Amino acid sequence: MSVIITGITPKSIAEKKKLCIDDTIVSINDNEIHDILDYDFYSADEKLSIEVIKANGRHKKIKINKPEYEDIGVQFSTYLMDKQHSCTNKCVFCFVDQLPCGMRESLYFKDDDERLSFLFGNYITLTNMKPEEIDRIIKMHISPINISVHTTNPELRIKMMKNRFAGDVLKYIETLAKANIKINTQLVLCRNLNDKDELTKSLNDLSKLYPSVQTIACVPVGITKYRQNLAELQTYDQQSASETIDLIEAFNHEFYQKHGTRIAYPADEFYIKAKRPIPDAEYYEDFAQLDNGVGVIALQKQEFQSALEDIDESNQSRKITVATGVDARPFIQNLVDELKKKWHNLECNVIAIENEFFGKTITVAGLVTGSDLINQLKGIDLGEQLILPTCMLRHEQDMFLDDVTLEQVKEALHIPIVLTENDGYEVLDALIGNKEPVI
Repeated sequence: MSVIITGITPKSIAEKKKLCIDDTIVSINDNEIHDILDYDFYSADEKLSIEVIKANGRHKKIKINKPEYEDIGVQFSTYLMDKQHSCTNKCVFCFVDQLPCGMRESLYFKDDDERLSFLFGNYITLTNMKPEEIDRIIKMHISPINISVHTTNPELRIKMMKNRFAGDVLKYIETLAKANIKINTQLVLCRNLNDKDELTKSLNDLSKLYPSVQTIACVPVGITKYRQNLAELQTYDQQSASETIDLIEAFNHEFYQKHGTRIAYPADEFYIKAKRPIPDAEYYEDFAQLDNGVGVIALQKQEFQSALEDIDESNQSRKITVATGVDARPFIQNLVDELKKKWHNLECNVIAIENEFFGKTITVAGLVTGSDLINQLKGIDLGEQLILPTCMLRHEQDMFLDDVTLEQVKEALHIPIVLTENDGYEVLDALIGNKEPVI
């Protein structure tokens, strides 16, 4: 495969060497170029020999001498240079399969692209990959790679992912580990399916590949009300969540005794379901699995307490509302209560939004929709501002999962909206009025 140039940066090396739009890059230093990983890796050298096919069909070799890693200034139609790889699995727990009809098309796309794993931290299942792609990762030393393992039992993995290759490709994890590629893994745990004894097996198998396997995130399955014609799954309750935590922590204790570090972590959601306190920030060491909801609360609490030490007491009157998910509400309320010890006239209503859109079994803030916000906050005295976490919105920060816009929420509730990241410093700034409304 070759890639077509769609843009040239003015005054760049590419412009000086008369590379043009519609030229096709065939190879760099005799290495074929298939995508962004090939291009970035091979174009980093100081001396380049680029084979191109000009728009008139003529082949040409272009020699370039440049500082190492300097960009030559060519652009392509997509970031990856080709189509994003989609998932070929039919996982029993897949959240996309649990979406209602009629949502925006992009939400139904199932990503399983190893390039995005390296570039943006996406998780991959390995079922899309061929041996030569594993070889490329090793050759380029693309690290870390994030892998959705779910179970190390090959037969169970085939059953859970409904892909006949799902078990066989587990061998790639060991291949990558032996090549010293750093690996972060996740296990989406389904009650009475891949937990208990199966979880113990997965933890033991993956931990044998330490230190290449750096972390194992254990995340409870999310179940919406849209599971018609799908496999029957159970949500975790207080007892089963507590048992899962105990199993992971017992494993961690033994691992820590041997290696002086932890490797496996239950997601915050497990502690919330078990009605058990979240461990302190030190437990999570480098916070390597924040995107999997592991240690988010502990880090935010640590940041908030640090920020709180730096503000003076105040009698300023302020009335606001924070809306969040059911899970996060007690935690946010605790932060507000701590702040009130210094800000004596702060009136802050922390409201948990129940998820009517996906079903009340969905309790995380990141899946709260605009319609649920409007329906459950309308008619309430929200005060001066409404504070929302950015995780409720898509990447562009303008729209909720149900296509309700931030502007529509503001108009319906007649209140300025302040957004905060999952960051304790930002949350404190928002609560005391140091963040401007976005709309």
